[in-house]
Amino acid sequence: MRYLTFKAPGDERPRLGALIAEDRVVSLGRGDLPQDMLSFIRAGAQTWALAAQVARQTQTVWPLADVRLLAPLQNPPSIRDAYAFEQHVRTANQNRGREVPAEWYEFPVFYFTNPTTVFGPDDEVEKPGYTQALDYELEVAAIIGKPGKDIPAEKATEHIFGFTIMNDWSARDVQRKEMKVGLGPAKGKDFATSLGPVIVTPDELENASTGRPGVFNLEMKARVNGKELSRGNWGDIHYSFGEIIARASQGVTLQPGDVIGSGTVGTGCLLELTKAEGPWLQPGDTVELEVSQIGKLFNKIV
Repeated sequence: MRYLTFKAPGDERPRLGALIAEDRVVSLGRGDLPQDMLSFIRAGAQTWALAAQVARQTQTVWPLADVRLLAPLQNPPSIRDAYAFEQHVRTANQNRGREVPAEWYEFPVFYFTNPTTVFGPDDEVEKPGYTQALDYELEVAAIIGKPGKDIPAEKATEHIFGFTIMNDWSARDVQRKEMKVGLGPAKGKDFATSLGPVIVTPDELENASTGRPGVFNLEMKARVNGKELSRGNWGDIHYSFGEIIARASQGVTLQPGDVIGSGTVGTGCLLELTKAEGPWLQPGDTVELEVSQIGKLFNKIV
């Protein structure tokens, strides 16, 4: 299934829905189904199965072009973002004049970002007044569907509800100073994270499976003002989502709705492409991230 949150024509209510036949949106608005994505994810497998049945039977259908897509998950309990693509890690460290730390190869690392500043498809993202170096980051994210603690990597996919595209917007000048302190990014990251356009369940991606838990052979692209700047592949990730989830759940219970980002794919940001010198994003610029079989996530800077 491809789940989404949307507004129907002439109606401002956010609705839970599904994308069928690539360009048709069906409402899952039945009294026995939760009506927001987080409650739906928390409801569990029996409710998801019922929703799939409703999607096949409902007569309430809109063309995708006629609805307004929102962030599919608007109020996640938490957002963790990993640092799992070796090419990006190597380039980012070269820009700082150093090699990849040996510890990076020991275990997946991640940081927490702000779950209250989530944007969706076609949303305008405000450039913070405190940065002159706004950047995009091309990522995928896993959405936790089943709670778990100390999850083995090989069992992690049992805990994944689905995957979506993630843009981990970054204020690079602020981030650069914060990283020198040694505590990780904070104001360099917490102003915006974009998710969307849909959440795709793992079974929909099995044709692209690599055999590694939560890793698929799918192309990833980024365009700025219509020009392609970034191109990578999910399958190039060094740490699988299985390994990332295993690390994140050590001694901690992951909750339904938790978002876990992959980190930036190689070439997937201006930091890499310009050797950290810019030019950076400016008001009026448009950013489009695309991941095969998930869709396109479009935002405009204001």
